[in-house]
Order: sequence, then C-alpha cells, then structure tokens
Amino acid sequence: MLVGCTVMQSITRMLPPYLDEAILQNPSRRKFPPFDPARLLSTVFEPTQGCRVCILTDFQEPQELIRNFAFLEHEGFEVQKNAHKYFYETLHAGVMDQLGMTGGEMFAYRCTKGSNLDLDDEVWNTEGEELSLDRDIYTNYDLILCVSTYSATAPLTAKCKEYGFRGATMHGMNEIILSSGLAVDYDEVSADAERIRLAMTGAEKVEIEFGLEDGRVLEASLDLGGQEAQKSHGLCKGTTPDIANLPAGEVYFVPQDAHGQFPMKYEDGTLGILDVVNRDVVKATLIEGSKDTIDQHNRRLADDPMTGTLGELGFGTQVLPVSYQDIQDEKVLGTCHLATGRDDHLGGDIVPEMFKKHENSTHDDILFAPHKTPNFNLKEVRMKRGGEWHVIIENFRPSKYIMEALAGG
Repeated sequence: MLVGCTVMQSITRMLPPYLDEAILQNPSRRKFPPFDPARLLSTVFEPTQGCRVCILTDFQEPQELIRNFAFLEHEGFEVQKNAHKYFYETLHAGVMDQLGMTGGEMFAYRCTKGSNLDLDDEVWNTEGEELSLDRDIYTNYDLILCVSTYSATAPLTAKCKEYGFRGATMHGMNEIILSSGLAVDYDEVSADAERIRLAMTGAEKVEIEFGLEDGRVLEASLDLGGQEAQKSHGLCKGTTPDIANLPAGEVYFVPQDAHGQFPMKYEDGTLGILDVVNRDVVKATLIEGSKDTIDQHNRRLADDPMTGTLGELGFGTQVLPVSYQDIQDEKVLGTCHLATGRDDHLGGDIVPEMFKKHENSTHDDILFAPHKTPNFNLKEVRMKRGGEWHVIIENFRPSKYIMEALAGG
C-alpha cells in the first residue's frame, strides 16, 4: 500500500495544478481566468488574420426575433443573449481589430428541435431579410461561430467540407460554461486529450460495469476493432475546413459492435434498462418511473430501429465544474458517454438518409456522470488493448493508468 501511495504521489508531482487530487474531487475549486473571446478565438482558429467571421444562432421564429435584436427585449433566450453579449458585442468592440478579422454579422436560422439535425437553408439577418445559408453564409465567411439551442456540429461539419470554412459550435452556452469550459487554454486541453488518446488508441474492446441502487450490476461490451482513437480537443488551426465543438476535451470511438445492457435516465426522471444486441438498442425495460415513457421509447425503436444504433463511445479529459449542459459535462474526466443515432461527423457510417424520418436522424448523447445519473454508479470501465486489460475509470474517477498517461508516464 505504501508503494502504491508513493507511486501516486510521484505521478501527482508531475501533473499540472488543475489535476490536483482536491480539485479532481471537487472541480468547482479550480480557478479559471476570466473569459476572453480574443484569447479563445486566436487559440482555436490561428491564424485569424484576414478572416471574415459571423455568428449563427437559432429561434423558433427567427425572422421576428433577430430583426433589430428583438430577442434582447424578451424573457428567456439565455443562449442567444450570451451569443450577442460575449461574441457579437465583443467582436465589434475591438476583438475583430485585434485579431485582424472582418464581418461580425449575426444571423438566425430556424431551431431544429433536435441534436445535430440538418439545418433548413433559410436564415435571417438583423434587418429581418431572408437569406440562404448555402448561398450567402457558407460561401462568404471564413469562420462561423454557431451558438445555438441544439448542437449543429454534424450538419456544419458536412457543410464546411463542401464550402471550405472553419467554425465552432457552442450550443447550450451558459454563464458556467463561459467562466470555465470556454475560459481554459485550449492548447493545454488539446495536449491532455492527446495524452489520453495515445493511451487508448488501438483499443480492441471496452467493457463498462454499471451499479444500480438495488445491487444489480449491468455490463455493456463494445467492440472497437483496434481503431485509432479520435479526440475533440477544441483546436481548428490552419486553414483546413473543420468544426470545433466547444467546450472540448474528449477521446472517442465509433463502436463496430456492442452487446449487453446499460441503464438510462430519461428527461422526466424515469429509470430504465436498455438491451443492446449487434450494436443496436433493441428494448427498454422500466426500473422506476413512467411506464408510458418506456413504452414510447420501445415504439420509437420498433418504428425506426436506426434510432437505437450506438454511434459513439466517449470519455471526458478535462477538469471542469458541472454546468448542467451535456456539451460541457461530458468533457469531465471520470465520465463517459454513449450516443445513439447519426455519427457521420465522427467518421462513422450512420447518415441521415438511413433513418425512416428526418426528425429521427439526431445524435443523442447518454451521459454517465454523478450529477446526471446519481442512481447509477460507473463501477468500472476497462479497455482491452494489445491483448492486455487496463482500467480506465473506477467509480467515476480516472484510473491510475489514465493519471499516468496525463503525467506523461
């Protein structure tokens, strides 16, 4: 035991302050610098000189609410107001001049009502004029900042490859995210994500054990086929078309196959067990809560089976406070997430055309984190790599193997 303590103490001395044990136990103790849009944009998008930038946001009634920034006079619209305050206003208050950029216009599209659904082509400017995303936005801007209700990473990733722009998606932006996940040094975030990526790349299989409150243990097994691990690290440097998903900080895989069971907490608080066969969620069973919620899920799986296909397995790599938005909370070290549905933006083979209905072609994350799923314990996540097994997470905490990787060991 003393030897183990000595080893961990040695690892700790090699880690940056934000990976201190006390901060890992309570990330709200971490000190962040003030949010600085110039620092964020220059780090993420270097070079910015000569780039034309714009901001995209979304509303149910975009034409009326974007005209003369009418939404600023209405209740709600936290995300859109943050986009205006922290990006539109600061760009025009000197950030564009500082970074050598032009433009700074703000546009609104119709809310998609689902994660990563394709965007309608119609978009409106602040004069209430209808324009075209394809014709007027994607072709005329070098950097597109999308601050929206739902994630637009998948559709914008497809469009950037077609039209040649770079950008960032920052859905669900709130004050916690602005003061933490968007205030960090993304060169550091990228370096940490790469260390963990190198420790996991080539994984053949991952097994996840979930502990339920009644003592049962569920296990899900995901076959990865020795694939190269990917990372969401927040950097979009150079001129190659790409979209950064911010806050960033995760290592992820596209499962080749999966089977077993995992728990699910639905939006209404209902708890269920999902059965997975051949990579597909095939059945939901009630633990407690609303039987109707479970029945609705089963009807959806029966009607459009692609909605249950597992398209992602991800692991957080950052130390961040809980924001109550999955875009940040799934990036926290010691958490993992699965996702069903569309995964073409991750290099997968599940595309919107494969779904029975367009509105089903979402990419829906299922996050396992202490605040999000307090009824389920992430008992152990283990990875088979090079024929050897390594523990990755134990009880929502990064393992010794991961901490050694972060220390450069």
